Formats: sequence, structure tokens, C-alpha cells
Amino acid sequence: MAEPSVITDYLAALARQLPGPVVEELADGLDQAYLSGVRSGLPADAAASTAVAEFGKPHVVVAAFTEAIPARRDARRLLIAGPAIGACWGAALITARAWTWPVPAASRAMFGASLLAVITLLAFASLSRRYRPVRFAAMAGLAGVCVLDASLLAMAVSMAAVKLPLALATVASALRVAYAARGLRRACRVRVG
Repeated sequence: MAEPSVITDYLAALARQLPGPVVEELADGLDQAYLSGVRSGLPADAAASTAVAEFGKPHVVVAAFTEAIPARRDARRLLIAGPAIGACWGAALITARAWTWPVPAASRAMFGASLLAVITLLAFASLSRRYRPVRFAAMAGLAGVCVLDASLLAMAVSMAAVKLPLALATVASALRVAYAARGLRRACRVRVG
């Protein structure tokens, strides 16, 4: 039996925004709903329309799948934890009198710009409603967190005196790297197409 155009159009709208495996699962469920309608005596077009209506408008389905992306949840958690961990590093750097260190201005500016880019990626992943951009922004943000925290940890290792603020900041960054790396590994395992 040929698939009615209303179902084909619906799946095409989903395929433009969701990964292939997700659309395939939705297609199976939609097909079951359609066949159930036909078996219950509905004409093919009415059964197709009923099945599509049961699933909901494409933008609603896409929004639901986007909301469920684990990397999106990870991005939100990292944004929430960011100010507290940043405060730990601020206290550590003030205690260590970081303004007296011979660090080139370009290096400071590059670190600041990188931090701003990571925050922007995580915020985009937390707020956007489009599946693929959310997933890729979250992955880039998670990778950026790993790189930035790893550079802070390397700096901490090079510091001679370990004081409580530095120890707290180091532990917080190490935990954040572990969390971000786990989320990134999970996101990379998901097949998108």
C-alpha cells in the first residue's frame, strides 16, 4: 500500500530538522497509527490525517526532541555551575596576585574571548529550539569547557604555593572537565543521520 502524501509530507518536514534514526522511529509509529485507522474502517486519507494529527505539528515534535537532547541538559548544568566555579578561580587568582604575573595581554584576551565563546555556545544550546544546531552548539561548548578548564588546571599545577582557594578551584574544574567530557562522549555516540 502506498503511503498517503500527508504522511510523506509530514515525515519530510521532520527529516529537515531531526536526525534520520529519529525520523525512522517516528515513521514506524506513524505507519502503525495509519494502519490502525485503516483497519478500523477509515478511508486511507482520513486515516493518514488522523495519524498525523495524533503525532502533533512538526514544530512541536521537533521542539520535544530538542528539549530531550542530553547535551542540552549538560549545557544548562554547566551554565548554572559556571559562576560558582568562576568565583573559585577568581578567589584563587586574587590570592595568588595574578595581576603581577608576566602573562602577555594577547594571551589574556584570547582566554577571555574563548570563555565568552564557550558561554555563548552553551547559552545557545540551552535556549534554541532547533535540534541540529542545539546538538552541535552543545558539543562545541562541552569541548570548549574541557579545553578551558584543562588550561586552568595546567596553570594551577605550575603555581608554587597551593592555598585553599586554588585547591577548591582546581577540584571544581577537574569535576567540570570530567562532567563535560562524559557529556561530550555521550553526544558523539549519537548517530545523526
